[in-house]
Amino acid sequence: MPKQLVVLIREDPTTSHRAAEAIRIALGLSTGPNPISIILLNNARQLVSDDAYDLPDGEILEKHLPVIKSLEIPIILPLGSQELFPIDKEFAIQESSSSQMASLIEQADRVLAF
Repeated sequence: MPKQLVVLIREDPTTSHRAAEAIRIALGLSTGPNPISIILLNNARQLVSDDAYDLPDGEILEKHLPVIKSLEIPIILPLGSQELFPIDKEFAIQESSSSQMASLIEQADRVLAF
């Protein structure tokens, strides 16, 4: 039976390379048989903004984000994110409450936090 994976990213992509690295890892994990979701918190939401390629690790994101879009990997954002950040509508975005995100994490078989 496949294991549900969640990649939780809360690192600020303007100050840390860990956020882009987490995207690369999430994409790598998506190639296996296990369903995966990506939760973006705080400034990590910029990873799916219209300005993502202008971030410090834009060259890394430029390789991986288009594949995440085409695979329609679910990306979960806190409610109201689209009002704070110019979110790229081509991603499979779901806005969720804190309790819904906590439930997703609780039900996951594996969680990687960055």
